[in-house]
Amino acid sequence: MWQEERFSRIRALLSAYTRVSTDRIVADLDVSRETVRRDLLELEALGELKRVHGGAVLIQDEPPIAERANTRIKYKRAIAKSAVSLVTSGQTLFLDAGSTTAILAEELAALSGLTIITNSFDVALNMQRASDEGRGNQVYLLGGALGASLPATFGDTTIAELHRYRADIALLSPVGVDANYGASSFDRQEAEVARAMVNNAAQTFILADYSKVGLCSRVSYCPSAKIDQLITNRQAADEPALQALQARVANVTLA
Repeated sequence: MWQEERFSRIRALLSAYTRVSTDRIVADLDVSRETVRRDLLELEALGELKRVHGGAVLIQDEPPIAERANTRIKYKRAIAKSAVSLVTSGQTLFLDAGSTTAILAEELAALSGLTIITNSFDVALNMQRASDEGRGNQVYLLGGALGASLPATFGDTTIAELHRYRADIALLSPVGVDANYGASSFDRQEAEVARAMVNNAAQTFILADYSKVGLCSRVSYCPSAKIDQLITNRQAADEPALQALQARVANVTLA
């Protein structure tokens, strides 16, 4: 059986069942376990699935922002507060678009003299609403094309504007963070903005609630070795995926 035919059969199994064991794939394709192992490695590298103990799970679309904004709020708030403790008044920060960074903006408003550069409408508005005028925080919303699924800007114009700035810290919230593939996003345009922020910041902080640890989405934008600070929840402390990340990431903070 040709490799692409095997890939199609594996995709079909995942589409039907979401989670498939290695034994089921071996039996269905009538190939060796080593062949299945190699195929799953390649499909994972393509961002089509996530290998787990005993098999693989389907990587599905990220839920809409309105849905994400109402999930795990307590854990996202804890991460945001922890991130603020690592930021100094007067710094320049990049924030990308996401439910966690929208909460972070509210917490950052307690500091003074910050310059926030973002492509997210929610981040910009939350920062403005929460800021005391006397604190002197400035918010710059990057231009560009309006995203289809997020209230944010994307595309060539957004990237070009980003390259005009240098930030002390990029604070980013991925779909998943994994030791092998680093921080990743489901959407290519979101990943391109995050990648540009990483490349134009002195440090990169990844904010990922416990449910994202060990996940790998479609497009990687920051290798784990380039993550200066990973901030997640204590609920992830005993996860093998976090232990693998701790071996590669400079600093890990549990909120």
